[in-house]
Amino acid sequence: MAVFVLDRRKKPLMPCSEKRARLLLERGRARVHRLVPFTIRLLDREQEDCALQPVRLKLDPGSRATGVALVRESQEVGANTGEVQRSAHVLFLAELVHRGHAIRAALRRRAAFRRRRRCANLRHRQSRFDNRTRRNGWLPPSLQHRVDTIWVRRLCRWAPVSSLSQELVRFDTQALQNPEISGIEYQQGTLAGCEVREYLLEKWGRKCAYCDAENVPLEIDHIHPRSKGGSDRVSNLTLACHRCNRRKGAQGIEDFLAKDPKRLARIEAQRKAPLRDAAAVNSTRWELWRRLTATALPVEAGTGGRTKWNRHRLNLPKAHALDAACVGEVHAVTNWRVPTLNIQCTGRGSYQRTRLTKHGFPRGDLTRSKSAFGFQTGDLVRVVVTTGKKAGNYLGRVAIRASGSFNIQSATGLVQGIHHRFCTLLQRADGYGYSWTRIAI
Repeated sequence: MAVFVLDRRKKPLMPCSEKRARLLLERGRARVHRLVPFTIRLLDREQEDCALQPVRLKLDPGSRATGVALVRESQEVGANTGEVQRSAHVLFLAELVHRGHAIRAALRRRAAFRRRRRCANLRHRQSRFDNRTRRNGWLPPSLQHRVDTIWVRRLCRWAPVSSLSQELVRFDTQALQNPEISGIEYQQGTLAGCEVREYLLEKWGRKCAYCDAENVPLEIDHIHPRSKGGSDRVSNLTLACHRCNRRKGAQGIEDFLAKDPKRLARIEAQRKAPLRDAAAVNSTRWELWRRLTATALPVEAGTGGRTKWNRHRLNLPKAHALDAACVGEVHAVTNWRVPTLNIQCTGRGSYQRTRLTKHGFPRGDLTRSKSAFGFQTGDLVRVVVTTGKKAGNYLGRVAIRASGSFNIQSATGLVQGIHHRFCTLLQRADGYGYSWTRIAI
């Protein structure tokens, strides 16, 4: 795992290994600048005195999570073919989990409360729903959040990023072969069905809908067979292994799953799920592209088809962070077994100072101040309790109370009722929660 390095003026240098960072700290040549992700600051070096290598930041945007990969690029010329081979040495992997669904739920709840108040108390007021204007490129807050929380500026402050890569579109290689392609021709080319198959893999969890078989060849099956009037719409399609597909044949799903009503109800509910995630990615990808091009760094656009092809060709496991490492043109990926930083968007608190009932009436007041005894909810703290039932060492995010009895969310679980005098502040809250995991091989 690489450690981010800054010079004495807080300008980014090339990341170093954990061993080298430990030696620099022990010899007094560096100071700890940040704990997560771990960053040190040199006391005797400046950026002009150091050699920098090409570092590329790669992004794989998603609706619920975004993969982030920081790689060091190198190019080699093949001895036999003379082709330039581009390799990516992974320095840092992260998976950023968005909170767009929480923002959407909070806005809908607020709108419902406001609508009730206006209908009950201000029903004679003139309507104002049609006199609002929105700027060009406006996105709903739940979608704008996905664009604002992509860690491009943060990582550019900690690493000498020289270029960017983004997975911009899913599949559009037919337009490269035939620039005048249009209309139904898109559905009749060499990639016919690829977008549908990729969407079904994501929707049904890459497993058989009838027996939950994984890591087997999956076939597209009509939930209501075409011989009985079923359509080819994506809401009538699912994935089935070869054995289940043959057993089902031309039966209706009600007959095929007559002895398994729970699975039947689950499939019926899941097939009606809207294309919300796909719509969110389509709405935000071009805004993110404009943000990246505004950084004045070279930006490479990749496709989902190439990302998947690279991952299968290099025999890499399925993960958001490794998908990001495979974005764009890459012939080899090395050092990809480094731990992945899971970044959970938690927000910076709420302006709401009361708890509400389900009808929207206040039921209790919250503290007016967001800090207590020098701590704020979301701070990273270390807790050392020497005696009592909760004796031990804990590390995690703190949730404060005005009484001084805090809760600690550690890697092993929630610890309640910790007095503030046992807490030591390590890093201020920045709106994110952090944890480390390793990619399952």
